[in-house]
Amino acid sequence: MDPTPRAYRAICFDLDGTLLPMDLDVFMGRYFAALYDFMEARGIEGGPFLEALKAGTRAMAVHDDGRTNAEAFWDTFTDLMGDADVDWEPLLTEFYDGPFAALGADVEPNPAAAAAIETLAAKGYPLLLTTMPMFPPTAVRHRLAWAGIHPEAFARLTHYENSRTVKPRPLYYAENLAAAGVDGADVLMVGNNTVEDLSFMHLGADGYLVTDWLLDPAGFDLASVKHGTMADFAAFAAALPPCANPASAVKMGPIDPAEAEAARAANDGGSLDGTRAAAHAAAATDDVLAAQAPGSREV
Repeated sequence: MDPTPRAYRAICFDLDGTLLPMDLDVFMGRYFAALYDFMEARGIEGGPFLEALKAGTRAMAVHDDGRTNAEAFWDTFTDLMGDADVDWEPLLTEFYDGPFAALGADVEPNPAAAAAIETLAAKGYPLLLTTMPMFPPTAVRHRLAWAGIHPEAFARLTHYENSRTVKPRPLYYAENLAAAGVDGADVLMVGNNTVEDLSFMHLGADGYLVTDWLLDPAGFDLASVKHGTMADFAAFAAALPPCANPASAVKMGPIDPAEAEAARAANDGGSLDGTRAAAHAAAATDDVLAAQAPGSREV
């Protein structure tokens, strides 16, 4: 591993386990329980609702047809919920701005994360939050708040409305390259998952693996990539020079599929197996959803 940083034009960050200290399994259990209670309190059966939510979530992980993740979710969810006379989107917005926001009350942010973001912004680096895009934008902003970080620090936040696929599928990374208008070699990806985050390196990105909440499903050789705690990364950020050629006009909205495919083709060195990435996305989603007991308050 060459410890010398590249001349980055943009820096991408994962959220859960990277900027946000969190045990994802514990959080997901609390999230599903809060959703169940919220719906039951409004006269909606929590069990069928959660089953439709899970199916919509899996649809986001496996679809490959150009729809946004939001479209894939809502198409599946509404099909399963049938003719329920409910205006779902404002109801879920109420949930995310209420009970969901409260889920972060006991999260202890790592001050090194906010310090790193502040340092890089001051040096002129465009920052992209490349988190798993399965939540609506309001939920992403709340999770950043739990980390003690302002959403305005980022030129792009990925969420289910502006993404057409998920990590670690190649087109997810390509969408973000196209959004920033840069090549893979222009980017540093900072994350804690050796598959879902570091797969960006197959499109030429440099990587920094944050080890506080390390997830290593594939037995990755840590010595092959820059790595350290979030405090170590904050020191790394402080040592970087000012950004000499920042990405400009980073797009926040959805990326045209043709633009994403062009970015993938231009940066794919041939080492990223799209079929394996798709299988990982499906399996990882299934593992999370299977941990929540179907149709039960005990989730």
